[in-house]
Amino acid sequence: PRRTYVNVGFWSSVPIVPEPVGAANRRIEEKVSELDGHKSLYSESFYTEDDFALLYGGDHYTQIKKRYDPDSRLLDLYSKAVQRK
Repeated sequence: PRRTYVNVGFWSSVPIVPEPVGAANRRIEEKVSELDGHKSLYSESFYTEDDFALLYGGDHYTQIKKRYDPDSRLLDLYSKAVQRK
């Protein structure tokens, strides 16, 4: 099927009314999801664990993780991509 892909990046900031860390970024994530998109995980992410699971293969990922890392020696994708561990 024909799809359009758009990659948008923000590399600067401007002073805004104080709000929680990541609030503006989270609004962007919500809009991208609303438009049936996915945010690339090379930058900061502020997804909830449930939203992240829906977008990035939650149940399937969990099954594969258990199979190939049964002792949880490696961090899971959410911990690395969102929690920045």
